[in-house]
Amino acid sequence: MSGFTIGQQASCSKTITETDFVLFAGLSGDFNPIHIDREYAKKTRFNQRIAHGLLTSSLLSQLLGMHLPGKGSVYMEQTIRFKAPVFIGDTITATATVDEFIKEKNILKLLTECHNQKEELVLTGSAVMMVPKEEAEIS
Repeated sequence: MSGFTIGQQASCSKTITETDFVLFAGLSGDFNPIHIDREYAKKTRFNQRIAHGLLTSSLLSQLLGMHLPGKGSVYMEQTIRFKAPVFIGDTITATATVDEFIKEKNILKLLTECHNQKEELVLTGSAVMMVPKEEAEIS
């Protein structure tokens, strides 16, 4: 018996702020005006600035590294499909659901999703994580 079960879930949430936009642009070097220039963004299909896609997906790092599978796990793979824009003030909830656990390899496969406060899907994908051997032994 392993410490993971199919369908097991965890989630975490964060409200995206102006500061997040600025810090992420500085960290990533992505100063695309769609993210940082209010006047430019007003002229786009979104009528306002949108979050960097990888800022939104970075919530998965907290979720997977701290909650499910948690501390000591190592990211091996992530697919991402962006479904809707994220704006300043949106509260994003990242959720991971266990799809498969390959105990003999200590590999966990998860469905990863992010929803906004309106419960709209903004990101979907899948993650593959290597879990610590001792975690795989928990019954």
